[in-house]
Amino acid sequence: MKLWVSAVVVAIVLTVCAASTRAQAPAPAPAPAAAAATPAPNGLQRIAYIDVQRVLARSAAGVAAREQLERDKAAMQKEMDGKRTELEKLRDEMEKKGALLTPDARRDKQEQFERKRRDAARLADDFQKELEKKESGLLQKVLQDVSGVIERVAKEKNYYLVVEKRGAGVLYGSTEADLTDEIIRQFDREAPKQAPAAPKKP
Repeated sequence: MKLWVSAVVVAIVLTVCAASTRAQAPAPAPAPAAAAATPAPNGLQRIAYIDVQRVLARSAAGVAAREQLERDKAAMQKEMDGKRTELEKLRDEMEKKGALLTPDARRDKQEQFERKRRDAARLADDFQKELEKKESGLLQKVLQDVSGVIERVAKEKNYYLVVEKRGAGVLYGSTEADLTDEIIRQFDREAPKQAPAAPKKP
């Protein structure tokens, strides 16, 4: 049970992270006024890209969100471990004393075991959904906050267009066009040590 729950929880984290990144990738910043835009020497407008997954992994707010999720997952895992121990104890009791029990008593024990097993399975499913909801809320908050930073930096540097590296399918990008590290630094400066609040339960 412990390994199964852990595997499912990890799978949910990875799946939701990918879904959240695709859904919340920052939209291209509005084009600044024509006079403010600084075209490149060949006449093309300046274009940059952001690796949103790197922002989530390295920014202070992203790290804080991950740490909060890890704490929540650990608490859920602890409760599931307790359920597993309870089931193992009941199963051992049935195996050791089953021959001494009356048919009715054995049936009662078996029904009790099956009931607790179903309850543990439902709890594991509830934990998965709860963790999914928490992660979605935490990462959405980080992405909403960082989108404003991206827009400001892009306008300050006169970029005409900023794309998300993975979502836009960038096949090549020079290091000069990569704003990711600068966005992380600016994001951390604006919200130092400020962990995103966990979404409230309905």
